Amino acid sequence: QVQLVESGGGSVQAGGSLRLSCGSAYGFTYRPYLMGWFRQAPGKEREGVAVMQIRSGATLYVDSVKGRFTISQGDAENTVYLQMNSLKPEDTAMYYCAARTVDLPKTADWGDPTSYMYWGQGTQVTVSS
Repeated sequence: QVQLVESGGGSVQAGGSLRLSCGSAYGFTYRPYLMGWFRQAPGKEREGVAVMQIRSGATLYVDSVKGRFTISQGDAENTVYLQMNSLKPEDTAMYYCAARTVDLPKTADWGDPTSYMYWGQGTQVTVSS
């Protein structure tokens, strides 16, 4: 069963922008401590893109998206967004929203998909040259 729902993916030209949204599936309630965005391209491992510690607002980004992507929290505690600017073809992937309900002191583990228990089904982002 899917606990989270992503939206906002699509096809854009290089240099374009997209804004992804993530919220709870209907009828699902939880209290997140970490929420993040992950992506997976065909033949590659799933990687952490951007993660936020909900209570503090602290964020981490993979180096390849720093300065281009921004994760932010919505008015609801279990809602997050990913603003993606200056998109590149190498950003093409399925993007997944994930949540963790227990805090994780080791920040190096924030981008590890095995740290998260709740996931969405993904939204496709395709960036063409």
